[in-house]
Amino acid sequence: MKIAFVGKGGSGKTTLSALFIRHLAAAGSPVIAVDADINQHLGPALGLTDEQAAALPSLGSHLPQIKEHLRGTNPLIRSAEEMIKTTPPGRGSRLLRIVEENPVYAACARPIALDEGSVRLLATGAFTEEDLGVACYHSKVGAVELLLNHLVDGPEEYFVTDMTAGSDSFASGLFTRFDLTFLVAEPTRKGVSVYRQYKEYAQDFGVRLRVVGNKVQGPDDLAFLRREVGDDLLTTFGHSDWVRRLERGDEPALRTLEPANRTVLEQLKAEADAAHRMRDPRRYTEQAVHFHLRNAESWGNAKIGIDLATQVDADFVLGAQQAEAAGV
Repeated sequence: MKIAFVGKGGSGKTTLSALFIRHLAAAGSPVIAVDADINQHLGPALGLTDEQAAALPSLGSHLPQIKEHLRGTNPLIRSAEEMIKTTPPGRGSRLLRIVEENPVYAACARPIALDEGSVRLLATGAFTEEDLGVACYHSKVGAVELLLNHLVDGPEEYFVTDMTAGSDSFASGLFTRFDLTFLVAEPTRKGVSVYRQYKEYAQDFGVRLRVVGNKVQGPDDLAFLRREVGDDLLTTFGHSDWVRRLERGDEPALRTLEPANRTVLEQLKAEADAAHRMRDPRRYTEQAVHFHLRNAESWGNAKIGIDLATQVDADFVLGAQQAEAAGV
């Protein structure tokens, strides 16, 4: 399952995504965690020191290597230099799987041992002083979009992305690359304003969106979220001394998380598993092509110097053909 966590800054998005990742790993599920936020905090939320997190390899700095690997022998893509962040796969492209070893993971993924289970962590890389005035953060996140466009994942396998805050993910087609998006919302006007914006942008693309209330302190907070969010409200995460300890630098065992909050994580997993059964490989591929053509027309063709529409393999459907070849 491809899962995204979104929300306004300070909503608890990274904390909840890290808890969900820990919960999946504790169940023995293969997990790839991705820090795609402009503020890179997922590593520390998973137990890394600030120094260890800063030393993580950057997906953005390995983009040429990622493109070269994914290009494979696709005859429609003459070189890695002709690929952009939205380039869709086709026959001959190298596809990624959650449970495998490949040059992309070897260069960019780092294993993290948790108190229960382990995960592999990918990071887009922090926005640095060298980027100021000459780059935008979406150029770094583009590596994540390429990976998702080429990812073939199965049930009980998880690719969990902590997205950049607010509605910045709509600057590309990345928001359509997930089976399910959890929007973390506080019971405030600002908290639900991000939900409304996300809902409006996503509704034309069939994005599955569920809201997780956070920092809910009583019946009034819950009533506010129910009134403002309606049926999209899945559950609420309550006060947690466990999270407070984690934010102070402790490493409490996951089994000591409050039972009510552990139940919330089980609800998230059940919702994710249900979303996998409803996925549509053809629509997923068509949306990748849609955003690729939009990017090609707006800036890609001029930058690369070719008609990037020629990279589209009209007969290729990500996932469907691979399942058929495997006899599934």
